[in-house]
Amino acid sequence: MAYRYDHILIRYGELSLKGKNRNSFIKQLFANVKTALKSFPALEFERQHDRMYIYLHEEDAAKVSDTLSRVFGISSFSLAVKTKPDMDEIVQACLDSLPLQEEKTFKVAARRSDKTFPLISDQINRQVATAILKNSVWKVNVKDPDVKVVIEVHQDAAYIMTNKMAGAGGYPVGVGGKAMVLLSGGIDSPVASYLMMKRGVHIECIHFAAPPYTSQNAQDKVMKLAELISPYQGEIVVHVVPFTDLQLAIYQNADESYAITLMRRMMMRIAAKLAERRHCQAIATGESIGQVASQTLESMQSINAVTTMPLIRPVVCMDKVEIIDLSKKIGTYDTSILPFEDCCTIFTPKNPVTKPRIDKCERYESRFDWEKLVDRCVDDVKSIWIHPGMTDPSDGDEEDLF
Repeated sequence: MAYRYDHILIRYGELSLKGKNRNSFIKQLFANVKTALKSFPALEFERQHDRMYIYLHEEDAAKVSDTLSRVFGISSFSLAVKTKPDMDEIVQACLDSLPLQEEKTFKVAARRSDKTFPLISDQINRQVATAILKNSVWKVNVKDPDVKVVIEVHQDAAYIMTNKMAGAGGYPVGVGGKAMVLLSGGIDSPVASYLMMKRGVHIECIHFAAPPYTSQNAQDKVMKLAELISPYQGEIVVHVVPFTDLQLAIYQNADESYAITLMRRMMMRIAAKLAERRHCQAIATGESIGQVASQTLESMQSINAVTTMPLIRPVVCMDKVEIIDLSKKIGTYDTSILPFEDCCTIFTPKNPVTKPRIDKCERYESRFDWEKLVDRCVDDVKSIWIHPGMTDPSDGDEEDLF
């Protein structure tokens, strides 16, 4: 009999440390895995206290594995062959599923969860290794084997695995609440979005568009970035804010050096209003200390002053090289460096203030009716749903959520 992989065995990540919250974490992870794999209709899912199983039912194991590798809350997973918890069946499954015609080194590592099974782990190791040695040219190498044959014996079944793939780690998205992330077209904010999701926070995104000063290409770039990070969550909604009138009002009523600070203050006000309406508990940004003029501690203090909602900055203490490395890892870097500028980049003053004063910000803001303009921005928001694998993310599903 020729065996093929018919299961995927999932091992839990950090959630296994959470004691009383464990069941709710596993429940959330189970839901997230099913959502992430909804494009594979034949799959069947089972969750247990210490493991989760996916029954492939002829679905493409490689494609399922690729999607699964981006689901937070998973420590590792393995493609597996399932057989009866019988020693003869286990040995035969190992012989039939391994490429024994090739020269390789190997190690057998058995784990006996069912303590009523008649053989202990070491005896299982020896019997399987002996059978492999007799039926192949393979050699034992316990320190650095080409193939590690992992056998798990449970009461109802045994699983044979020859690979162990790393999961995304972190917590299942959703267990850490919900946040509104400011998503620009740069390198930093997609990385910040990824880090928020890795800590179990479900995110929605805001993008500030300023047509005709920013192009449709710039907005399409942001939608592509949202599509690239969406597999970590399943889908992402991007709220596109028409920011032109408010931005122009700032330049007409304030010193140019304060323009970026005032823009950021207005963005925070808009983000806070949208966050409240969407039941978010925090706002998150891609700011990093000292990277640009609006990201000094004095600037952050002036920007924070406009809202009481928690502001989270996941990359605040990372240097640019670290952020770039992570953006390459998650696949957003090449899109982030496309030459389509967002509203902050286009309207950057020549000499922005690095130590803005809150009282001076308020004095400039008193010169125009910014509250009316902020409300108009919120009222005119367009919300677009972005899904993994969209061939053209600019065609996302638009929905009136407010």
